[in-house]
Amino acid sequence: MSGKRSYNITALQRGLTLLHLFARAEKGLSATDVAKSCALPASTVHRLLVNLQAAGFLDCDAERIYLGVACISIGQAARGQLDVRRLSLRHLQELNHQTRETVHLTVRDGLSAVYVEKLDSPEPLRIHSRVGACVPLHCTAVGKVLLAHLPEPELAKILEQMDFRRFTENTIGSLQEMLAELQRVRKNGFACDLEEHEPHIRCIAAPIWDSHGVVNASLSVTGPAVRMASSRIRQIAPLIRNAGLRISRELGHDRSPAAPGKSATSKTA
Repeated sequence: MSGKRSYNITALQRGLTLLHLFARAEKGLSATDVAKSCALPASTVHRLLVNLQAAGFLDCDAERIYLGVACISIGQAARGQLDVRRLSLRHLQELNHQTRETVHLTVRDGLSAVYVEKLDSPEPLRIHSRVGACVPLHCTAVGKVLLAHLPEPELAKILEQMDFRRFTENTIGSLQEMLAELQRVRKNGFACDLEEHEPHIRCIAAPIWDSHGVVNASLSVTGPAVRMASSRIRQIAPLIRNAGLRISRELGHDRSPAAPGKSATSKTA
């Protein structure tokens, strides 16, 4: 695995592409849908689907095809092997206990952020999310944190690909707004989503640095807007930022970021 040579096995690449396709389709896909999405001959798609199903990576009913139990097993194993997840867990549990809100651990995957851990709020009214779900980068607190700490060339490349889709009236809708927002995130040491991705849902997130000083993960506290007023966000901000710093130290990061600014409650904080 350490060699630099590149081997392109067409059938394997196609099979992996199919699995990624199903991962984004919560309600499954028909064989026709798959063939159209992959631009492959129906006979090729059929062979791939049959082999993936035989290996347990796909399952199907009379009309649609879904990811199979083998994907769950591999996904659970991958979660367990993520150092950041293992080292973060007790800090996430403490944050969950302190705030009584839903806590997520997130990593970036292309233009999305992916939940790799979730601790539910004990309150009757809570937010709905799931491990493995993908959320946009430009309008979520976790996504903004991951963007804000990217190297400039990588950030510029990603921003070029964004369409800044508006999910609510509060969603950032332009590159200029996004750049200003990311500057505030760097200054404050955390990011907020004030009903920008989903109505009535607010979130605050902080970065996690690895041993190389790179932010590949973020943690967040999310709750219904009725419990996440500006005053509460001010209370949670130092808790989540400090949790991120403690996790970062356990990952081998030995430098403290600059002290954040005082602003914590503006829409683009």
